[in-house]
Amino acid sequence: MTMPVIFERSVPGRIASAPPAPDVPDVPLEAIVGEEHIRSTPPALPEVSELDLVRHYTRLSQRNYAVDTGFYPLGSCTMKYNPKVNEDAARLSGFARLHPNTPAPLAQGALELLWRLEQMLCEISGMDRVTFQPSAGAHGEMTALMMIRACLEDRGEHRTRVIVPDSAHGTNPSSAAMCGFEVVTVRSDERGNIDHAALRRAADGSVAALMLTNPNTLGLFEEGVCEVAEIVHGCGGLMYLDGANFNAMLGITRPGDQGFDVMHMNVHKTFGTPHGGGGPGAGPVAVKRLLEPYLPAPTVEREGDRFLLDGDRPKSIGRVRAFNGNFGIFVRTYAYLLAYGPLLRQVSEAAVLNANYLLALLRPYFDLPYDRRCMHEFVLSGRRQKEQYGIRTLEMAKRLLDYGFHAPTVYFPLIVDEAIMIEPTETESRQTLDEFADALIRVAGECATDAETVRNAPHRTVVTRLDEVSAARKLNLRYTAAERRGS
Repeated sequence: MTMPVIFERSVPGRIASAPPAPDVPDVPLEAIVGEEHIRSTPPALPEVSELDLVRHYTRLSQRNYAVDTGFYPLGSCTMKYNPKVNEDAARLSGFARLHPNTPAPLAQGALELLWRLEQMLCEISGMDRVTFQPSAGAHGEMTALMMIRACLEDRGEHRTRVIVPDSAHGTNPSSAAMCGFEVVTVRSDERGNIDHAALRRAADGSVAALMLTNPNTLGLFEEGVCEVAEIVHGCGGLMYLDGANFNAMLGITRPGDQGFDVMHMNVHKTFGTPHGGGGPGAGPVAVKRLLEPYLPAPTVEREGDRFLLDGDRPKSIGRVRAFNGNFGIFVRTYAYLLAYGPLLRQVSEAAVLNANYLLALLRPYFDLPYDRRCMHEFVLSGRRQKEQYGIRTLEMAKRLLDYGFHAPTVYFPLIVDEAIMIEPTETESRQTLDEFADALIRVAGECATDAETVRNAPHRTVVTRLDEVSAARKLNLRYTAAERRGS
């Protein structure tokens, strides 16, 4: 059904609410804000009734795709179900209504939660201390690199380069560049690991750090991670872990035991909290003792049965955010960890099992650039369909929408031609995985039997095939239903 834009419901003079007459004297707006700030013409807003307004936004909400309505196979994103009990915890008035400027003596519950959560994250990661200030993953990367730079300068070492594998998340080189480092890219080998020979050639006295994702963005565990750490530490550099894929190894192995000195954790992904458009993120950074003096201030400390904020840290890099991250996300994280406790390992084991099961179903129908047992996600290639039938991965992803599934991540990582990156997470059932695999297999088959249908997909969605370039460059939110039908 075609849904009109709200401007088509607009009728001059129609209003959504009629407040009662004020029982205080009217004050001209000009007397409050100044005549120079008053606009000469009214804003071009739709004039609709309350019922039309409610129906419009309710219909829009029903058009949204969400993890509560369907499977999100987005690789690298860990789009898993958000337990509603965690939402209840975050909405407790003592947390939700706490002002961020509340003095520490009056915010003991919130500080205790952060202190206890820090102990949990240290145990899970193998690190020694945690800062909760960073807003999310990329902000955590920048915070970690600032601490690394401060540590090295404190030693009297001026190091200028950061090594980043070619399979890294795009934010890794960006964060390094923002912190003033030269980015050195090291290629992957034939098994999808960082190439050790190339790493040795790059590792010299100018290297401040290696930014590594493990498991990497190909969904593969770095087989020689301990040797990689020896190479980097051998030249005096530090090891940084991009923790975006932490969901693959909870309770199985710890980055701190693999030789990493610092890592960020996407707790909005790993520990089941809202992610992306579903809510704000949080990217706490965990460090070994080596980097503890440089943590952003203040840190959360405990003295007896009281908790405080310690800002007396002379080597700190200072604040990277006004307060401690997005606090509601940490409440959800804490509730998630309390719920799973010693069963946390089963989360990762189920995620790895689901990914390998799905890979086994799809392997015959697509190219597999790195044919190894995957971790929590895997990367296929649509190169076969492109070469044989002229169908691109993007077109197959759009066709998948007609079968009622959200498309997986496509064209990432960049080192895989026509990449299809799939992460099922541990929260999806075998039935869902079978249905998704069947739909993707059908799309692969259609490339041979009905290429035009795939090439012009989607056909059954609210908005059908768009010109991506024009849609991005000539955004039009005001076109009418008549124009839509004629397009």
